[in-house]
Amino acid sequence: MAVYLDHNATTPVRPEARQALLDAMDRGGNASAVHTSGRGARAILEHARLSIARSVCAQPNDIIFTAGGTEADNLAIEGAVRGGGVTRIIHTVSEHEAVARYAETTDRPVELWPIRRDGIADLDWLKARLAELGEGETVLVCLHAANNETGVIQPFAEAGQMIREAGGLFHIDAVQALGKIPFDFAASGAHYAAVSAHKVGGPQGVGALILACDAPFSVPKRGGGQEKGRRSGTENVPGAYAFAKALEACLADPDKWKQIEIWRDRLESQLQEMDPSICFLGKNAPRTPNTSAICLPGWEGGMQVIALDLSGICVSSGSACSSGKTGVSKTWSSMMCEKTANCTIRVSLGWNSTEADVEAFVKAWSAEFARVKPRLKEIA
Repeated sequence: MAVYLDHNATTPVRPEARQALLDAMDRGGNASAVHTSGRGARAILEHARLSIARSVCAQPNDIIFTAGGTEADNLAIEGAVRGGGVTRIIHTVSEHEAVARYAETTDRPVELWPIRRDGIADLDWLKARLAELGEGETVLVCLHAANNETGVIQPFAEAGQMIREAGGLFHIDAVQALGKIPFDFAASGAHYAAVSAHKVGGPQGVGALILACDAPFSVPKRGGGQEKGRRSGTENVPGAYAFAKALEACLADPDKWKQIEIWRDRLESQLQEMDPSICFLGKNAPRTPNTSAICLPGWEGGMQVIALDLSGICVSSGSACSSGKTGVSKTWSSMMCEKTANCTIRVSLGWNSTEADVEAFVKAWSAEFARVKPRLKEIA
């Protein structure tokens, strides 16, 4: 059986979430119906909404269920542009494609917010840019709470304070942060935040957009007006319920993440001993406890992924949402030169990872490294 170390792409469904999914499916019912079955489905849906809201320090009415993090990001931008009079959009160069690409589809100017060499968004740049905004301008600033490719945790609360003081709107992509680090929506200063079930052990295809009570939001009514007219379509009751149960299980075991961080740090130390030229992107910045972006100059990341896969180890050479593309990660290339960035892989642990999984990775990587090391010296 393969050793799975690509949890930032998706993490296996937790037993609690699987059981919740089955229970809700067995119950059945359309949550918009007024009969007994429909009311039962509605009760399950609202229980899930309340549970998720409590987990992120939000109000239940703030939660809009979606088909995932991408839709939540898209919905936040569309709702802000249509409802908030947004005149320009700013997002980091390392933002997820769900934000970056959707921002490009609006007719608003889009500016790229630079990140530092350690992967942290440059707050000095943001402060200066906000001070330059003209009278009558309303800016929407988008920032991921934690980067999916490096695990670097962004100063989102500090950014939120700056943006609100400047009269702007603030959207946080909290997909990779949820469950791994504390995320207090109320304290973040955000008007909008996106979260996703399958990153915390829930099913794929379920997410949520969180709205602050003062967040302007307007989208065309495209269907039956579910989710208080903010996102039409029959609600995915089993998915929402499983999402809630997965998040509850995730937050109930904080010691697991502490142990995962120990294993991650040990993995990095062991690889560094094999070759001191190895670097770990974002290591000097706060990171989520499960993520390591490993760069060895001269050894192309895609080749490492293939070699490890043949040894039964699943890792990645970038975001799963960019798979099948030949381009280098924009996050990694913003932190180093493009040629070096191309020699990076991502290892991400999860709720069911074990110490044996980490040991298996180190063993497989070291064996392959020993095989290619002579060639790497020739390249150097």
